Amino acid sequence: MKILVFVKQVPDTTDVKLDPKTGNLNREGVVSMMNPLDANGIEAALQLKEKYGATVDVVSMGPPQAMDVLKKALAMGCDEAFLLSDRVFGGADTLATGYTLAKAAEKIGDYDLLIFGRHASDGETAQTGPVTAAFLGVPQISLAKSLDVQDGWAVCTRDTEDATETVRAKLPALVTVCAEINTPRYASGKGIIQAMKKPRTTWNHEDLGADPAKCGIPGSPSETKRLFEPKHEKVDTVIFKGEPEEIAKQFVDMLEAQHLL
Repeated sequence: MKILVFVKQVPDTTDVKLDPKTGNLNREGVVSMMNPLDANGIEAALQLKEKYGATVDVVSMGPPQAMDVLKKALAMGCDEAFLLSDRVFGGADTLATGYTLAKAAEKIGDYDLLIFGRHASDGETAQTGPVTAAFLGVPQISLAKSLDVQDGWAVCTRDTEDATETVRAKLPALVTVCAEINTPRYASGKGIIQAMKKPRTTWNHEDLGADPAKCGIPGSPSETKRLFEPKHEKVDTVIFKGEPEEIAKQFVDMLEAQHLL
């Protein structure tokens, strides 16, 4: 079984700036990290690897420094890393990103399962995984809080508004995972050393056979009409302590003092 996990490098801060001309994040000087939900995707893949035997490849699209998150994935236990890095990919929305990631999956080939985090913390659209599945023409399961492979099917559970449902999709399939699915492991010292010897490949649009008109800004039909940075305001926080009855009384007293009751 071959599993592809897709990860993204995102800003490790809430104090980010926006480019007023392009509407994109200004990442210059901002510390980056692996998108947290993508770490859950890696852990889900590694658990399947340990349970059934599999190879786990990790893929990311971004500037050269995005190799840092791929190194972390290799140290966690992934087998091979692929970085999609090209100025042609810059400024992509979810449609153009999904197209590029799908081209990478096609080039790697022979995959059984593709795993994404539910969404990226810098965009929170939850669209990239489903868009990639559409380009590849494979079934998808979103919002998975558990993942297993049984007799050639991906089997997941996910929560709805009033129930938990079990869903399955014939492999090859794509799954997006929620944080509830697991707790990602830390890279061990041995894993960090082994990661230095694992293969890493960088591809541009020509390597992928990708149409530049479908990548980056040219391939992105969405436009930012208006953007602004939210105000960061500090508010007073009141912490109540004691037994539940005491806390309830303190809370009611506060509401009465503020004429809210």
